[in-house]
Amino acid sequence: METTIPARPVKPRVFQQAVGWISEVSGWTAAAMILGAVFLTCQMIFVRFVLNASTVWQTEVVVYLMVGATLVGLAFVQKHKGHVNVDLLKLWLSPNAGRILEIATHTAAIIVIGVCLFYGYEFWHLAQSRGWTSDTVTAVPLWIPYLALPVGLGLMLLQLIADLLDVLSNSLAGEAL
Repeated sequence: METTIPARPVKPRVFQQAVGWISEVSGWTAAAMILGAVFLTCQMIFVRFVLNASTVWQTEVVVYLMVGATLVGLAFVQKHKGHVNVDLLKLWLSPNAGRILEIATHTAAIIVIGVCLFYGYEFWHLAQSRGWTSDTVTAVPLWIPYLALPVGLGLMLLQLIADLLDVLSNSLAGEAL
């Protein structure tokens, strides 16, 4: 008689699922920001060349939207493995060594993004507490566009931690390591 060992019940990955959902929302938010920048650019072209009027604030807002979308969309791109990835070394390694490399690179990325988040928050807080504004006619309070730094990097850090937990849980489940 053959005995089968029941599969270990899979624990719900609540943290990874929540972070995944947040990353999806950040991606849609970044897409909306890019779409807003495109519409604003079209409006700027219309005002400038059809109405022959001056555009005062549009260029500045378009730049803020595009930079903000880049930062806010980091977590979405990480979730969907869209960042540049050189996997040649991992292909040469054994599965166990490849898993160790994956854990090491996720850990290094978490450290780097953590440091960037710390200084990004510090920079945003400095701009907010000192009331910095842009040196343009619109005088945008700079804490508003600079908020994309801690938000985007914080979301990226959460997604990297979720990815590392996935790698570790796959390793512990016996896939490798």
